[in-house]
Amino acid sequence: MNAPFTKIISLIAIFFLFLIISVRAQYKEKNYGNTPDEVVPYGNFQDAYIKHFMEPYPFLGAGREKPEPRGLKTIRIGFLGPLEGSKDDAKGKQMLQGATLAMEQANAKGGFRGIPFELMPHNDVGLWGAAANEVVTMDDEGVWTILGSINDIVTHVAIRVALKCEIPVINIGDPDPTLTETGIPWVIRVISDDRQSSYALTNRMYKIDGHKRVSLLRTNSRYGRVGTGEFKDASRRMGFPVAVEVRFEDGDTDFTDQLNTIKKNNSDAVVLWGDAKELALIINQMRTMGLNQPVYTCDRAVSPEFLEIAGDNANGVITTSQYDPKANSLKLKKFQKAYKERYHMEPDVFAAHSYDGMSIAIESIEMAGLNRTLIRDLLTDMKTFQNYQGVTGEIVFDGSWNDIGQIFMVEIKDDDFNFSPFIMNDQTLTGSTK
Repeated sequence: MNAPFTKIISLIAIFFLFLIISVRAQYKEKNYGNTPDEVVPYGNFQDAYIKHFMEPYPFLGAGREKPEPRGLKTIRIGFLGPLEGSKDDAKGKQMLQGATLAMEQANAKGGFRGIPFELMPHNDVGLWGAAANEVVTMDDEGVWTILGSINDIVTHVAIRVALKCEIPVINIGDPDPTLTETGIPWVIRVISDDRQSSYALTNRMYKIDGHKRVSLLRTNSRYGRVGTGEFKDASRRMGFPVAVEVRFEDGDTDFTDQLNTIKKNNSDAVVLWGDAKELALIINQMRTMGLNQPVYTCDRAVSPEFLEIAGDNANGVITTSQYDPKANSLKLKKFQKAYKERYHMEPDVFAAHSYDGMSIAIESIEMAGLNRTLIRDLLTDMKTFQNYQGVTGEIVFDGSWNDIGQIFMVEIKDDDFNFSPFIMNDQTLTGSTK
């Protein structure tokens, strides 16, 4: 075989090898929960023998054969959220208003075959036993699906009771990463979880801003413990384990002891995890005590309350958001206009995701009819509502029916929130535009 021909064969072989590698890279299976390769457990050594949560759990039970009821005067949809007697009442109010607005708009278009939808609101007071009772009551009321809630303990109990009652649940406000890992095939979530926020924060802190020694001050609640779990794991696997972790109680106003511990630690950045009021009070006290490190927080800092309490100290804070309320989206702008006209306030993240959740609930009923199991089938089939274009942007579900759509970085400048999509490895994490 002559040399030129051999050279041509070699070049062709190299071309096809490169093509195969490129195709494999293009279609590489995504990690669960959009986890970056560098923070996958044992990812530097081997793949897990079994990959959980990558494929949806099937529901093989009965129920699809049930006939539609006749003579209904309203089509009921349940709602579980903190409405009174809870520290999250303001969030619950926004959540209820977002759901109500979507339902009112659906009724203005004729409801379901001429029958109006009816919202059945139930109060989430933060007690797991009470949540179980509320779901049972909604079952007695004949709801076709349930929206809610925010509190992770309440929501975990509620979805287990809903499983027993066989009621589809659309979660619209709980960022607990473990919620959809229960494998309950009656639950979807339309708001991104704290896992997505944690990956965005660690990428910004360590890769972009170059921090190496970070302190964590978090609320001593399940929201703080579970919410920061993925952040701490990702930090450790990236080579920068959290240097010190201290806690506060919800409602605290003095953080001297915790901040003195951080001060002795010589951290080059501080991460705060809790509700807007406490986050703002902590930052004010940090600056008074001479702690001038950059501050990163959980997404609850994206709140007018945070700006009002923190004042000038809010500038420079970096956090995340599950959507961009300033996006150039006609659907979002129409929602914001209608919401403000209806309730005389700006919608927050809970109102927006609740609106999307109710819209999906109504569409699923319109397509499936009055059969809970068929509604569940549509919600979880990974096709009907995959890449759903809501007011919050594109909703992207993984195999556990968890929303892994675009997360946004938020930087506070000139007393205002500035949003930009979270970018990793020169690509948005999911390739979506949420």
